[in-house]
Amino acid sequence: MPLVIAAAVFVPLQATAAVDLPDKTPAQLLEFAAANDVDALSGTVQQRTELGLPDLSAITGGAGGGDEASDASEASIDDLLALATGSWDARVYLDGDRARLQVLDRLAERNVYVSPDDAWFVDSETATATRLILPSDDEVQRLHDDLEATFPDAAAEAQAKRDAAAELPSPQQMLDQALTRLDETTEVSVGSDGRVAGRDAYELVLEPRTDETLVGEVRFAIDGETGAPLSASVTARGADEPAYSIGFSDVSFAAPEASALVFEPAADLTVTEKPLPLPAADELARWKAEAEAHAAADPAARPDGPAPVVHGEGWASVVEVTIPADAIAGGAEGADGDATRAAPEASDLLAQLSAILQPVAGGQALSTSLVSVLVTDDGRVLAGSVPVERLVELAGGEH
Repeated sequence: MPLVIAAAVFVPLQATAAVDLPDKTPAQLLEFAAANDVDALSGTVQQRTELGLPDLSAITGGAGGGDEASDASEASIDDLLALATGSWDARVYLDGDRARLQVLDRLAERNVYVSPDDAWFVDSETATATRLILPSDDEVQRLHDDLEATFPDAAAEAQAKRDAAAELPSPQQMLDQALTRLDETTEVSVGSDGRVAGRDAYELVLEPRTDETLVGEVRFAIDGETGAPLSASVTARGADEPAYSIGFSDVSFAAPEASALVFEPAADLTVTEKPLPLPAADELARWKAEAEAHAAADPAARPDGPAPVVHGEGWASVVEVTIPADAIAGGAEGADGDATRAAPEASDLLAQLSAILQPVAGGQALSTSLVSVLVTDDGRVLAGSVPVERLVELAGGEH
């Protein structure tokens, strides 16, 4: 069910004695949800995010004031931050491989249209429309063939990434990700039957089996007729209300009007087109050679530093990466005398992040109700759904 939903507000499942769906075990409910084949719907989704984040405008510097390109970049970052951390309403339309997300802002709206050939992002406030031209079937097949010849095991992964790029977060995606990660670290149970978006629904509850994580539970409302997820929420350990939630407030599983899924730019819109190119065979061969050389190199000698390290497992796992020294220093000269671009960008990002980080032993940290991040003084970044204190311990060598 490729729901294209940039964000959606959690509508809590309302338990009621009037709803009495056929009993299902956790395994049966998981199978029922995973097998849903809904490919058409329309409805209203809402998002609520209460992570306890500080003011993130410090990352982009507020309203800008620089050159046009810089201001445009900052505006894009602001939009992404608003999608990830804000609370707002949207309309969703889906019919097979065509979808539309209509975000309802105050006195304006933003629309994302997705079809097999292209994707549009339309902002009524700025009177702009950006068209992302997707690769043709022939181009995708050519890439598939090249991948099979160059990387025998990578074709399926590449296709999965392409499919994921055409989707945005939704209750369905959250459920799919949860189902792929269920293991002995998670207790799965069936909650109370109830109502969501006017529909009878089951409740699927996932709880970490460890108290070392910030996550208390993840809940899904599963439509009792179709098996489609109607809402999803993540609640921090010890909290009463979800820190993040996404779901339908109303929904119909009938196909929407075709006109709701088609976009034709009006004359007063400024239109920009951006093709999405696919790599050629020689590029794939070069990437393969570079990857093999990188894997064979001494980790300490690699320009991008050692590979990420994962501490722990399951809900309490922590990822540690080392920041390249030239990024910390603000960039370095390449072998050909040209300044590298990636390092200064990383340095700028670190400088911007410092505005929202708080001092802790051995570095600076960002703490939210669900995720913690530690930037150490010696150039490492640790992140996970664990308390900051755990990150400090790991950074100091306490495992």
